[in-house]
Amino acid sequence: MKKARPYTVIVLIAALVGVILYPKIQPLLSGRSGGPEPGAPMQGFQQRALHAHGLLIAPESMVELINSSGTLLPDEEVELSFETSGKIVSINFREGSQVKKGDLLAKVNDRHLQAQLLRLQAQLRLAEDREYRQRTLLSRDAISQESYDQVVTELQTLDADIQLVQARIAETELRAPFDGTIGLRYLSEGSYANPNARIARLIKLSPLKIEFFIPERYSGEVAPGFPIEFSVDGSPERFTAEVYAVDPKVDVRTRTIIARALYPNTNEELKPGRFAAITLQLSETPDAIAIPTQALIQEMDGDRVFVYRGGRAESQFVSTGLRTESHIQITEGLSFGDTLLTTGVMQLRHAMPVLLDTVVK
Repeated sequence: MKKARPYTVIVLIAALVGVILYPKIQPLLSGRSGGPEPGAPMQGFQQRALHAHGLLIAPESMVELINSSGTLLPDEEVELSFETSGKIVSINFREGSQVKKGDLLAKVNDRHLQAQLLRLQAQLRLAEDREYRQRTLLSRDAISQESYDQVVTELQTLDADIQLVQARIAETELRAPFDGTIGLRYLSEGSYANPNARIARLIKLSPLKIEFFIPERYSGEVAPGFPIEFSVDGSPERFTAEVYAVDPKVDVRTRTIIARALYPNTNEELKPGRFAAITLQLSETPDAIAIPTQALIQEMDGDRVFVYRGGRAESQFVSTGLRTESHIQITEGLSFGDTLLTTGVMQLRHAMPVLLDTVVK
């Protein structure tokens, strides 16, 4: 019996140790950790505050702008060609030179027409003398009215024939239809020209037209007299022009409307064909709530922002209005004096503690 005592003591010690350790290993045996139950409040836990920048909402003037692209066009442009066929006998312009309306630029051979004109003019003088004599005789009742009418008809026919030949002679002359700059020449003296042969191009550079496109939703706001600004590549200068015409039809493919503006181009510093970046100022709101675009969070259920109240971030749904490249107008949801959180908006949560680093006024 004495030999069994050591084993009994060992069993008793093991049982005692098990009783002591059981509360600590029981969660492990049941497959759970020693933390709180899921969903249970964490005792003594404090959420970490997020550092952010704030913007104090104040009245601000906000302008709605439209950015578009356009092309510079000449005020007038025409391909010069003769109205009749013939051999070119003279070219009276220099390439790239300025010409005035009505200047004779080139001419084709008209000798046969000049000869016809001389013959008809000689016949006209005889017909005028005959008409004078017949009118004198008619006043004395020496001839009948019918005889006099026949002479008058012959005179009028000759006059019409002369005008016809003179019109044909005018067709042999190429004259400038307007003031402008003449371009490169494509034919030389001695060449045979016809109405399909291009002689040169005449362009009027002052003023210039700017053709651009606007979305259809703004069709009622852009009208003749509307001012625009534009710039061209390679020049830091901003130019101003004025709309003079708006196409009454919307392009069904692009859903845009074509508009044209005039720029004086007095010194002809701009050349047609260049690309132009167009800016239109549609409306201005003097006392608007404007916030940076990065402060707005767009979600399926609406747009929202975070404002700073009582040391915490508060989520606020808002309604938007005008938009520019960097700012958005808030029409509902914010008031003057609110502090808008502008940084870390994607990390913010409702009621999260916030430490303001700076507040921009």
